[in-house]
Amino acid sequence: MLLCLNNRRNRFSWVGGLLAMEALDKIDHKILSLLLDDGRASFSAIAQEVKLTDVAIKKRVERLKRRGIINSVSADLNLKALGYENPVFVQIRSELSKNRDVIKKLRELDYVLELYQVLGEYNIFAKLVVPDLDSAEKFVDRLGTLDGVLDIKTLVVISEVKKSKALPSFSLQKTLE
Repeated sequence: MLLCLNNRRNRFSWVGGLLAMEALDKIDHKILSLLLDDGRASFSAIAQEVKLTDVAIKKRVERLKRRGIINSVSADLNLKALGYENPVFVQIRSELSKNRDVIKKLRELDYVLELYQVLGEYNIFAKLVVPDLDSAEKFVDRLGTLDGVLDIKTLVVISEVKKSKALPSFSLQKTLE
């Protein structure tokens, strides 16, 4: 299972004249770590690991959801087993005046799994999942014909080297100092 984290609705407070995010404690980090490892872990299994009651874990998980730290819990699919190629990443440079329209069109396309607006030479970054490279080529050609698209670069993944579900260890250290 995959646990998606979201930081849009975290609580903030003023610390030393600066706006700071409310820190998570060691238990919250352990709960997140366990859920990232197994999104279907029961509250009682997590409670045994962190030495709290399952009711306390349930309350903490609900609080993490309310704060927007846990966005969702979903399945982490093996796309190869489902007959898809490795992902194809696409960098798109669009006319700034037509950027919103391009993004709207890209959101509607089936092969587009993820879509990001980015800074740099290219202003849109997309992750595609396609059944084969021939389909990828045709799809990328189609993207090039969208009104407002100026240039496209593609990156075809040949192998996945690392895919971590763990939080960086420094994040726990920073929040506990």
